[in-house]
Amino acid sequence: MASLKVFVSSTCYDLSIVRSQLRTFLINLGHEPILSEYNDVLFDPRSHTHENCAQEIRNADVVVLIIGSRFGGLAIPKAISALDLDNLRNQSRGNKIIDNPEKMSITQIEILNAIESNIPVFTFIDSRVAYDHLFYEKNKNKGFLESLDFPSLEKKESAVYIFEFINYLRLRSKNNSIAEFGKLSDIEDYIRKQWSSLLQKLLNEQRSNSQEEKRIDSLSKQIEDIKTAILTTIPSDELKETAKGAIRFRGIVDFLLNFNQEAEPEPIILSKLSWDKMLRKFNIVRIESTKDAKRRIRRRDVSAFIREDGKFYISRYDSEVIFKRIIPDWESFSNLPEPRKKAIFNAIKDNFIDKDFMRDLDFIDKDFEQYQEELENEPENE
Repeated sequence: MASLKVFVSSTCYDLSIVRSQLRTFLINLGHEPILSEYNDVLFDPRSHTHENCAQEIRNADVVVLIIGSRFGGLAIPKAISALDLDNLRNQSRGNKIIDNPEKMSITQIEILNAIESNIPVFTFIDSRVAYDHLFYEKNKNKGFLESLDFPSLEKKESAVYIFEFINYLRLRSKNNSIAEFGKLSDIEDYIRKQWSSLLQKLLNEQRSNSQEEKRIDSLSKQIEDIKTAILTTIPSDELKETAKGAIRFRGIVDFLLNFNQEAEPEPIILSKLSWDKMLRKFNIVRIESTKDAKRRIRRRDVSAFIREDGKFYISRYDSEVIFKRIIPDWESFSNLPEPRKKAIFNAIKDNFIDKDFMRDLDFIDKDFEQYQEELENEPENE
């Protein structure tokens, strides 16, 4: 039976005792800890050790990050260049560390590789470092921090890089929980409670998803029967193609018709523009993951389509649906012959219902950054 692979990422010299005790704790839980000083990392002689660590973390199931007093050694340029910095930049509002990649440490490179691979990261910060970080945040724009020694850090010149990395982690759109620790037992207690709760949640979701899949499968069969019955009553081949297109592309057309705060949608929807250029016509500059404040009890990821002025539309779809269904549907629809595309569009538009409940897109007349801050400040059990 395979064990849970837990990669422990931190500087080694200042945290060697914590790392050693944490390794014993994880083994006693039945997990497989991965720590470089115990030869758990494959050091391929054809690559630099930094590249080996970055590659090994991608094979982990979970990452435990411990932030202490040291910054650690700078990562080699080759390990940095392997990262997709644009993708990483889009995942957080605290991007100062991403904008200065040449100043990243090997520990930071490890964590960014885990984030790229969508591996859960559990972050623990020495409580003394957390206290100094709070002071840094309150005073970082006052021009005197460079001259200060932070008691919790080994070197004052590393302060900005440690604290800004903490900002990158805590300002992520997801997986941004950070716990403080004063002693090892704080980390152990947190892991016990959180991993047990996570397992319980996953088991509940599995049961719910199984029931939902059965309902969706039954509904899909009913819809297919209805579609077949309707299409057999249409006399001409051209009308049949229009009906088929209206059934197939109703989702993407309905979706785009909800950009009703922007330009007249019809010419844009009937264009042959790429997805990105089409969004620009609707004044959309980027897409980010967020939560729906109206239905937050479900804690589901949704997508925000953010305008140039910072205001945004919130979609009930998560990023996976956007990229696997919405975008491919747009590409297929936009490349149809012009007469058929217009006929399909008119058929859908004539039956478009601007639903108040479960609308594909809701316009939020608020700055996206402000919206995110309000979500972060809400009590977790609300």
